Amino acid sequence: MEKEVILRVEELTKVFGSKKSPLVAVDNVSFAIEKGKIVSLVGQSGSGKTTIARMLLRLIRPTSGCIFYKNRQIFKLKEKETIDYWKHIQGIFQDPFSSFNQFYKVSRVLNNTFKLFKNPPGGKEQRKMIESAVQTVGLNPDEILNKYPYELSGGQRQRIIIARILLINPEVLIADEPTSMIDASSRAGILNLFLSLRDRYKMSIIFITHDMGLAYYASDTLLIMNKGKIVERGEAEKVITNPKNPYTQRLLSDVPLIHKKWEF
Repeated sequence: MEKEVILRVEELTKVFGSKKSPLVAVDNVSFAIEKGKIVSLVGQSGSGKTTIARMLLRLIRPTSGCIFYKNRQIFKLKEKETIDYWKHIQGIFQDPFSSFNQFYKVSRVLNNTFKLFKNPPGGKEQRKMIESAVQTVGLNPDEILNKYPYELSGGQRQRIIIARILLINPEVLIADEPTSMIDASSRAGILNLFLSLRDRYKMSIIFITHDMGLAYYASDTLLIMNKGKIVERGEAEKVITNPKNPYTQRLLSDVPLIHKKWEF
């Protein structure tokens, strides 16, 4: 059965700075994101992960190379097409607190999402959709919707951001270090939620992290990045149990051993 590719990146390069002192953040990177798969970009700070995320979200332009959404070059989309693209490709980031207007209750934050709809549903239907999305991310609407962001934990705020994204119903979620600013117990909950979104909605997820343990737990495929390049790629189990690149091996050395084959 032929696999459906949602996003395809070809020879993507991003250079910052001037010609005299260029900084190559992403260097000739290529990969594909299939429907209903979780792909992790893994690497230390400065490896180019976030720069790729910003290009995929069409926030910055590449220096060279192409990004295709269902075979359409995203940087050649017209304004209306770009707005439609952003409905299908959504992102969440490290700091869940900065994603909210602190003066709005959660219910208002989620209601504002319907401004993106051409034909938004009525008030009662909106309420049902919001309650369903909040329940899907593991929260109780009666306890959450009337609260302000500062009354929520970091894990709860990330879940509300994901609930807001579910209302839009995107095909791809780009999650840039979404667990780095929340406690360990909340991290596990967010990762399990990603797995649920993949299985229940066939959502494709690009998980960006520096943590090999988290990437292994949540991913179908790993792309290991170092100095702007993908230095190793493959199925998560194969990369973890039999890493070929020395950089991958160094990343794994910081993870507690949970498998005999991790010893090298």
